[in-house]
Amino acid sequence: MQFIAFILIYPLVWLLSKLPMRILYLKSNVLFFFVFYVFGYRKKVVDYNLQIAFPEKTAIERKAIAKQFFKHFTDLLVETIKAISISKKEILRRYKYENPKLVNNLLEQGKSIVFVSAHQANWEWSVNSPLVLNCNVNGAYTSLGNRYFDRIVKKSRERFGFLCYESSKTVKIIHKNYIKKKQAIYLLISDQSPQLEHTQYWTNFFNVKVPFHVGATSLAKKFDLAVVYCYTKKIKRGYYSTEFKLITDNPKEEQDFGVTEKYISLTEQLIREQPEYYLWSHNRFKHKDKFDEWAQMKSKKTKRKRTF
Repeated sequence: MQFIAFILIYPLVWLLSKLPMRILYLKSNVLFFFVFYVFGYRKKVVDYNLQIAFPEKTAIERKAIAKQFFKHFTDLLVETIKAISISKKEILRRYKYENPKLVNNLLEQGKSIVFVSAHQANWEWSVNSPLVLNCNVNGAYTSLGNRYFDRIVKKSRERFGFLCYESSKTVKIIHKNYIKKKQAIYLLISDQSPQLEHTQYWTNFFNVKVPFHVGATSLAKKFDLAVVYCYTKKIKRGYYSTEFKLITDNPKEEQDFGVTEKYISLTEQLIREQPEYYLWSHNRFKHKDKFDEWAQMKSKKTKRKRTF
């Protein structure tokens, strides 16, 4: 059944990827109409997130951000399709890096690096980063249910030197390279909510206390990884630019969760600059007001451990 679905859908997706961007954006315009006006895809989630993040804005201002977000969202879908066959020349023209020298200097110093980023602008096209860096970039991903489509997505992301591995293997991959003293860069996008039972750290994000993933902090400290934030902005339709911002080149000297706090600060700053290009369709504030519930859950687990 998986193969049948693949052979029916993939040829169409491949043909779409071959179309010029101007034609794909016309299709995105049509898709936006149906997503926003007809189906109302996740509009309630987007509206809720914007109300929480920007209480100082009027309802009209938030509605304008939501509308622009959905226009960007459908553009992102066609840009992801285009990634299947986009040329090296075109992706470098459309997705630029302002200061790759910062990263390459760290590499020359013998440092391995963890890139931290958010679901802002176009994270799918960032797989072209190895084209301007003196090292391959490793990125975690969640495998798709259909193994045939999973292979295509993985192949698409690895076309320019990006190396994909399943999220569950992150620590294993980093540890293996650390033992072998193999220099590498790892990309971690850490702005989605962790499961409540796996939460280790709570902090303020847009003045709301929410849980955050702390993998980047833990891995950086354990394996002595420099931490660099990928500060990506949308320049205009179909064009993006990333500025690398050094969070730390000596993570072991950072306070506990210090790297996480700096990551959150940069993420919020970036979103406030271009709020319409953040992935508001995922429920970032779903654990709002659940800190006490989490604390009780953690306390019970601690008591059980002491009992045994």
